[in-house]
Amino acid sequence: QVQLVESGGGLVQAGGSLRLSCVSSGSIKSINIMGWYRQAPGKQREFVARATSDGSTMYADSVKGRFTISRDNAKNTVYLQMNSLKPEDTALYVCYCTNRGEVYWGQGTQVTVSS
Repeated sequence: QVQLVESGGGLVQAGGSLRLSCVSSGSIKSINIMGWYRQAPGKQREFVARATSDGSTMYADSVKGRFTISRDNAKNTVYLQMNSLKPEDTALYVCYCTNRGEVYWGQGTQVTVSS
């Protein structure tokens, strides 16, 4: 089992920045991918970004150039630096990871961007 705990969400004005963190614990030795999805009210869950254990990254087109994902494997943590935030970035941001073929999810952290 893997547990994921997110933090760093909040209310920010358009153009501002936030950094999300997600700490993993439990049976984490085989974690490969760590990343983020987001879900806005009334919308489907949307992929945001992911980082593999060897350092490769992938981003949704909607966040490329504004968001940066990074990992600190020693701290079992993945970060999402979000810059130039837009009102359409408002959502519940949920951390996930893959471990031995299983996918684990956190509870999410709310990000609200005011115009």
